[in-house]
Amino acid sequence: MLTSRAAILALVVCVIALSLAYPLREYVAQRAQIAQLQEERARMEASVRELRTREEALSTDEYVEREARLRLHYQYPGETAYIVVRPEDEDEPGAEAGPGEPWFTALWRSVREADDPAAGGAP
Repeated sequence: MLTSRAAILALVVCVIALSLAYPLREYVAQRAQIAQLQEERARMEASVRELRTREEALSTDEYVEREARLRLHYQYPGETAYIVVRPEDEDEPGAEAGPGEPWFTALWRSVREADDPAAGGAP
């Protein structure tokens, strides 16, 4: 008689454990998702703060004038702007890639040259 009661008790405990396993798993998954969303929210808030700071800087006339002079080479009427191009920059051996050629094209070309034993890279 004691054995059948123990078996029934074990069965009831197993049923209760199985009925609680799925909700517990969902609870843990939801907590992980909440933590991930809170981190994403913090990143977004930091990004918004940075963009608001940038917006404030862009709204000042001094910043706009400085950027126009530096990046776009604008000047006031009557001012003379000079751009110095050094000729030794054009003759450097590392300047093989033209200005219109993307960096990955030069990289792929160097990979092909390193792989080609006839190019003289390897003895």
